Amino acid sequence: MEYYITIEGRTVGPMTKEQIFAYKVTEKTPVSVDGGEWAPLFTFPELQQLLAAGRSVGNCGQTDKDKTAAGVLAILIGTLGIHYFYIGKTEAGIFTILLSLVTCGLWGIITLIQGIMMLTMSQEEFEHKYVLSPSKFPIF
Repeated sequence: MEYYITIEGRTVGPMTKEQIFAYKVTEKTPVSVDGGEWAPLFTFPELQQLLAAGRSVGNCGQTDKDKTAAGVLAILIGTLGIHYFYIGKTEAGIFTILLSLVTCGLWGIITLIQGIMMLTMSQEEFEHKYVLSPSKFPIF
């Protein structure tokens, strides 16, 4: 199933039910399944169970991916896309390698900036932006 949510006035998705909880959702957050009718989150039993279990954005450490490790990997060997492979974004890792080859390594400047940004954000922000994001290629 693909879920869509409306958060802060914008529609986000498609995503898995676990990815929904990377956002600050409540029981009343509008949800649509597979492009169907919109309904409050509490009307979906599988989502309500996860919400009741405490899987909200306020819970740091939802994943086993550490922002420090990802940031250091991005700074040291970011042109190889290792930081993307580490967080489970394989397509982004491969794309980073291709961009590094095409730009003759200049893409390394972007990965350096990205690594610094990863190190300066909170673990919660890191998980929301990079690990749990439905984006296949999260940059900044």
